[in-house]
Amino acid sequence: MTKNISVTLIVWRQANSSDKGKFETHQLTDISKDMSFLEMLDVLNEELTTKGADPVAFDHDCREGICGMCGTVVNGRAHGPNKGTTLCQLHMRTFNDGETIVVEPFRARPFTVLKDLAVDRSSLDEIIMAGGYISANTGGAADANAILVPQDAADEAFESAACIGCGACVAACPNASAMLFTAAKISHLALLPQGKPESAKRAASMVKKMDELGFGNCGNEAECEAECPKEISITNIARLNREFFKSKFLSDE
Repeated sequence: MTKNISVTLIVWRQANSSDKGKFETHQLTDISKDMSFLEMLDVLNEELTTKGADPVAFDHDCREGICGMCGTVVNGRAHGPNKGTTLCQLHMRTFNDGETIVVEPFRARPFTVLKDLAVDRSSLDEIIMAGGYISANTGGAADANAILVPQDAADEAFESAACIGCGACVAACPNASAMLFTAAKISHLALLPQGKPESAKRAASMVKKMDELGFGNCGNEAECEAECPKEISITNIARLNREFFKSKFLSDE
């Protein structure tokens, strides 16, 4: 039978974006090792609600590691200590009995804290809107085999498209750069025939928007790759740079 554990949870509490915020300490006992980290936070919130206190706000949706909604910094690491794992898929068996766990929101200038651990990551959506799409004629869908895609290009594009936009790369980066996120979105379209005609213009538009939103520059430290729950490679950043340089020579403008 699995032995339950007790943990000391130091969690960030902040009423809104203008509030100064502070850490609160809570003792949790009889926590099942089979619980996910979010289920542990659910237990905390049940206790707080029972006491008439305000529950801790945190982002979540599918709880299956797909949607990209969840994400906090756990003991200094985005999504916690496990490699290639989202917060909702992090289980309490990762921690030891009696361990102290510090939980705080993703911190970056473009990620405004809404409340407690929940942050506004709509800035990533704005980068997508700046160019993360292709232009296509309307009408009936083309035959599936009308445009041939080399297998190696399809595989590499799929790996880049696996990005779920959680923002862990931004939270992990010392400069709060969104280069890995932006590179993944640019890369998966640049690798496919449908995305090649606008690849240079797309890179210029998305990088410009990223800079406007206040994200920092890439310092090639690779923390983003290390903490990405989908293990997106930083080789995509090299492709982003190539497409961006091409835009200086091939732009339609």
